[in-house]
Amino acid sequence: MISKFDRFQKRRLISSYFSVVLSVFLVLFLLGILGLFVINSKKLSDDFKEEIAMTVFFKNEADKEAIDQFQGELSKSNFARNHVFVSKDEAARQHKEVIGEDFMEFLGVNPLQNSVDIHLKADYVTNDSIAKIERRLRRSEIVSDIVYDKQLVDMVNDNVQKISMYILIASGFLALIAVLLINSSMRLSIHSNRFIIKTMQMVGATKSFIRKPFIWKSIRLGIIGAVLAVLALLGVLYYVNDRYPNLGLIDDPTMVGLVLLGVVFTGILITWISTFVATQRFLNLRTDDLY
Repeated sequence: MISKFDRFQKRRLISSYFSVVLSVFLVLFLLGILGLFVINSKKLSDDFKEEIAMTVFFKNEADKEAIDQFQGELSKSNFARNHVFVSKDEAARQHKEVIGEDFMEFLGVNPLQNSVDIHLKADYVTNDSIAKIERRLRRSEIVSDIVYDKQLVDMVNDNVQKISMYILIASGFLALIAVLLINSSMRLSIHSNRFIIKTMQMVGATKSFIRKPFIWKSIRLGIIGAVLAVLALLGVLYYVNDRYPNLGLIDDPTMVGLVLLGVVFTGILITWISTFVATQRFLNLRTDDLY
């Protein structure tokens, strides 16, 4: 017959294991969310940068052949992600839709120019790079003017730098919390076995022999918590990607896989270190201090 005390000890042990798995799961899930955000933050910022258009206006005397040649050079360039030609008639139609009135009725002529909207690659959306590109494009004899939003470029680059710094600080803070929480849970789990540890030590067992089963047990609990965190992250990832496919969260499965592997590795590493330190602490305690 199992005594009430044995049942109580068993329930307490199961509760201790559950708290360890839960703490590992929650912490690794948050770290995983942050990791997925970090690998996608550059893509999101790059997508936003590449939406900023540089508009090149052509002189009225520029013929179709010259404009086609200009666009051919853009296609071969290393800075242009894509470019779209906008004829003066198309530009007039767009203005009419925006303004709500046909300005050509009272002007009698279309004052707009043929143009091409260039979307630069994200690495070139800086003031210095855009200035060099602008000087290069102005060398063409058919270019009348070049327009882009300089203030928006400044604002985007400044905000990206600030957000990157905040992410770095948040990552360090969350990693510290992860270590402290998991370490606390592991110490509580080991604390319930402190008398067993000291008894084994008193009968001559070596420290490495005593630590081994506790470390393996904690690693298994860490793996369980990490696997649950990975499953939850995959669920969140596919849910968000289904709701917002334009974000392209799973466009780079290699990076996503590295984050998920990092979650599992972090769970194993932290539980191993925490258990080693906790068991070492109780091994170094005197018998009287156990109480």
